Amino acid sequence: MAFMKNIFTQSVAQEVIDRINRLTPETKPLWGKMSVSQMLAHCCVTYEYVYETKYAKPNALARFLLKLFVKNAVVGEKPYKKNTATGPDFLIKDERNFESEKKRLINYVTRTQQLGEVHFEGKESHSFGPLTTNEWNNMFYKHIDHHLSQFGV
Repeated sequence: MAFMKNIFTQSVAQEVIDRINRLTPETKPLWGKMSVSQMLAHCCVTYEYVYETKYAKPNALARFLLKLFVKNAVVGEKPYKKNTATGPDFLIKDERNFESEKKRLINYVTRTQQLGEVHFEGKESHSFGPLTTNEWNNMFYKHIDHHLSQFGV
């Protein structure tokens, strides 16, 4: 069983939402260059890959390379290091609206929790092929936890 908190449970999803709700438009990062609004938009990309069709899927070679070099870092148990490089889709260069990004992220966390583990078991990911529920959980929870910690909540 995973050591990471399970974002598919109502209590952990609510804990994440409570942390998001402690952010304000003035919250500053403890490290990194993103504003709080950019961070919220950045965290939404993981969910946009699941629920939207706005990003092109990687071609066969790119998928192979992502599986080989990136997948374990993203879906494994090991926490992210500070200031780790990110994929191009995750780079938020423009300023975003704090309230709308916050609402979008909370809605994605809620939707994912409500769909539950069964929905995600063996589900194809945008970049890595089919993932186990544990891998999906690690990807969702580790990423959002990393960035909420970045902003001190």
